[in-house]
Amino acid sequence: MSLPPEKASELKQLIHQQLSKMDVHGRIREILAETIQEELAPDQQHLSTEDLIKALRRRGIIDDVMKELNFVTVLGGKAFLEHLQEPEPLPGQICSTFTLCLHYRNQRFRSKPVPCACEPDFHDGFLLEVHRESLGDGTRMADSTTMLSISDPVHMVLIKTDIFGETTLVASYFLEWRSVLGSENGVTSLTVELMGVGTESKVSVGILNIKLEMYPPLSQTLSQEVVNTQLALERQKTAEKERLFLVYAKQWWREYLQIRPSHNSRLVKIFAQDENGINRPVCSYVKPLRAGRLLDTPRQAARFVNVLGYERAPVIGGGGKQEQWCTLLAFLCRNKGDCEDHANLLCSLLLGYGLEAFVCVGTKAKGVPHAWVMTCGTDGTIMFWESLTGHRYIHKPTNPDGSPLAEQPKPLYPYRTIGCVFNHQMFLGNCQPSDAVETCIFDLNDESKWKPMSEEAIKSVCAPGATTSLPPFPPLCASTIDASVTSNEIEMQLRLLVSEHRKDLGLTTVWEDQLSYLLSPALASYEFERTTSISAGNEEFQDAIRRAVPDGHTFKGFPIHFVYRNARRAFATCLRSPFCEEIICCRGDQVRLAVRVRVFTYPESACAVWIMFACKYRSVL
Repeated sequence: MSLPPEKASELKQLIHQQLSKMDVHGRIREILAETIQEELAPDQQHLSTEDLIKALRRRGIIDDVMKELNFVTVLGGKAFLEHLQEPEPLPGQICSTFTLCLHYRNQRFRSKPVPCACEPDFHDGFLLEVHRESLGDGTRMADSTTMLSISDPVHMVLIKTDIFGETTLVASYFLEWRSVLGSENGVTSLTVELMGVGTESKVSVGILNIKLEMYPPLSQTLSQEVVNTQLALERQKTAEKERLFLVYAKQWWREYLQIRPSHNSRLVKIFAQDENGINRPVCSYVKPLRAGRLLDTPRQAARFVNVLGYERAPVIGGGGKQEQWCTLLAFLCRNKGDCEDHANLLCSLLLGYGLEAFVCVGTKAKGVPHAWVMTCGTDGTIMFWESLTGHRYIHKPTNPDGSPLAEQPKPLYPYRTIGCVFNHQMFLGNCQPSDAVETCIFDLNDESKWKPMSEEAIKSVCAPGATTSLPPFPPLCASTIDASVTSNEIEMQLRLLVSEHRKDLGLTTVWEDQLSYLLSPALASYEFERTTSISAGNEEFQDAIRRAVPDGHTFKGFPIHFVYRNARRAFATCLRSPFCEEIICCRGDQVRLAVRVRVFTYPESACAVWIMFACKYRSVL
């Protein structure tokens, strides 16, 4: 059985703390000596470390465990001034919390939540494995020179969760861990200033005290000068590549405007700002992403992206839309984001499934900017995927020069204009006479319709490892939510809320458990349809309900779907539907109420929550 990443991280941390507290190494030596002494030299009284290492290597143990480990210990925070007046929570009191999420190469970690405060009590250790990636060297110790060439930073994301379970992205920081390679004893302490996100990316939100420690200590440490020189060279190379790409992008844009001056008003987005206010090429936000065994099909991936919450980047004051394309870790940890975040993730997953996928940038009705995903089939079929709803639409272009009497296919999709499409390798600007989606021809190889950027230029700044400024993509994490327990909890809370609401209206409440249970198949079939576009199982549900409702009685049911697990918020939303309110407030003879909740879990602890309220009562003529 594999441990979820946060449990594994917790376990590693406990082991590290325990090793520090007691002389575990000495005791391990004694046990090893007893078990290995006979095979090495029965007459030898004392075994050296070298003897033990040789014996362990022969048994294949060394190669498994002797990876170079980098402990990152967060020793607390200070100067989180926004929480200066925050009262200390009483024992058992629910309060807002901070959680620190880390990603390093293919490893992810999550700290324990700590109450929000001016000096939050972070005290967590994370064990990062650093090892060679060349073939056959996967578990060998990397030497200091090799490690100096590993430029992947530790990406740290700070999330705030309020008392209602709503999350906010507080800060996103890239920790350069290689300073530890030039420190004595392989230990160094850092003070990290976290800046805000979006419009507040120049404002400090707080400070973290961090200790970095290499374990086992390096046999050969580097001088701090060597480390600093390497980091400076990398920054210089990255800056030069980014400068050359910017020069190229400006030239490409000039050529694009020469085709038709009206192109200036098209949504051709070459760069986009991330949560730290840094301009990055849009192609860098997409990369083939494999979901391992967490998602089985492209449509299931679309459903997963759809159940991640939608929230536009916050704007202080009036004005237009605040731009913020989040890095993947920030989007996943916050569990919600804007349409661009959803489209980038869906495109990455579809590319991982071997499809030819692109993010489309354009507008919806009333000229609202929007991003969605497109796949190009080998048979020429163009499919649009709406990442916020999971809906799919086949694109059949209308002929702008066709006879007005000829019947044109009416588009079902909500998209109006399209300015450009891109993925991790390609960027193409729409240079057709009209940017209307319905008349658009998606022959991406036709340069008279789509102006391409040089794939080499894109690769120079967007390919994995091309520059040190690009964060690598984190792997997806399995859900930590128990679907049955959570379904039950929400259902119990809704029963209480309904009973209280009816009591306020002077009505008694009688629940019928069997009727509640019969609603389950309907909820399962709704989710199955959302994931596969296939409707199944409705006949059995309807047959069971007919049997459960006696002659002369009426049955009413109301299903509704949420992507959050807050029962009170869901109940308030349900009451706003006249049909649902009619069921909850049902009056009459022999009224029996039912409610069923079914939580469907997805990676990253995203959830689809289906709720069905129902009632049956005796019809009075």
